Amino acid sequence: MNYVRFGNTGLTVSKLCLGMMTYGKPTERWPWALNEEQSRPFIKKALELGINFFDTADVYAGGESEKVTGKALWDMAKRDDIVLATKVFNPMGPGPNDKGLSRKHILSAIDASLQRLGTDYVDLYQIHRWDYNTPIEETMEALHDVVKAGKARYIGASSMFAWQLAQAQFTAEKNGWTKFVSMQPHYNLVYREEEREMLPFCQDQKLAVIPWSPLARGLLTGNRSKERTETDRARTDAFGRSIYSDDDFIIVDRVTKLAGQKGLPAAQIALAWVLSKPVITAPIVGASKPGHLEDAAEALTIKLSPEEIQHLEEAYKPHPVLGHS
Repeated sequence: MNYVRFGNTGLTVSKLCLGMMTYGKPTERWPWALNEEQSRPFIKKALELGINFFDTADVYAGGESEKVTGKALWDMAKRDDIVLATKVFNPMGPGPNDKGLSRKHILSAIDASLQRLGTDYVDLYQIHRWDYNTPIEETMEALHDVVKAGKARYIGASSMFAWQLAQAQFTAEKNGWTKFVSMQPHYNLVYREEEREMLPFCQDQKLAVIPWSPLARGLLTGNRSKERTETDRARTDAFGRSIYSDDDFIIVDRVTKLAGQKGLPAAQIALAWVLSKPVITAPIVGASKPGHLEDAAEALTIKLSPEEIQHLEEAYKPHPVLGHS
């Protein structure tokens, strides 16, 4: 496993982050989630491969992901050896204050997450999305207080517009509050809209970049086509269908053909492309079947040529900006 600095901080993370959305228990919203018994082998394998970075969120499987994540990690590893990230924003109950980035919700949500995770602190506390109903000053001060209370070591952001991230950073700097150290954007071979503004901004400001869905929710693994879907996740993923289109299969075909020429799984080629970008700190990978994590780790050893990268990229067609809400 390779390890890198987390943006402009002194924190060191594995070059791969294991995304924990798959783990918890099946629910109406997450019918494809794995239960605790099914999840633990993947967490164990991640640790064996040298992954020290794990990303979850309070909303995943209605909080069950945090419970499974914490229980497994503390059974298998020392707390100081783990870099643990979670998120806040999405609804966690029926009440009007059970969501968003108000001071009330943030301070309640961090305590609830820590209880589910079974730890006194998280290493990275991220806002899952931008809250248009709360002043950014209120959000940034509340996050600053979370850090100063010792409940989070760092704070990060996820999918939003670059101007919003810039506004948040300016607000924090102006008031002497804690600034974001990372961005978790949607980024892969079939969705590259973040290359316009967000990624250059992160590179300029030395923010860690930890993209979600580097394999386009499995699309870039090559196990689907225009005519068929093969996984439970694909069949129930309305959000994924809203982001990706039939035009994207041109790129999928190029990935699978290049993988065939090299005798490699398509997932390794798609992930190697993400890893080839200097701005990327650690892609967040999911694992639900044997071999997924091994494939991801092997991708760290693959170096695509400039000609191969150009061939994969040149068929890209711009997408509407999606995934920010």
